[in-house]
Amino acid sequence: MKTTLDIDDELLARAKALSARERKSVTRLIEEGLRLRLRGQVRRTQRTVPALAIHRGKGGVAEGVDPRSNRSLLDAADDGA
Repeated sequence: MKTTLDIDDELLARAKALSARERKSVTRLIEEGLRLRLRGQVRRTQRTVPALAIHRGKGGVAEGVDPRSNRSLLDAADDGA
């Protein structure tokens, strides 16, 4: 399929130099690049998200600590150090 692309001049010059060194057409380099990029996309979307560990223990906030107050939580964390 034929298409028209707007490519940065410096990028195209580098692609032409590489195509000459590797004796490949610029079209082939672009196709290879797209395949690599799209293959990476497929792999990223196929990854499974690991399950999060859930703590089912008992307990809670220590007596005198307000869980709605950052200052109270920070003070309680400093006391435990």
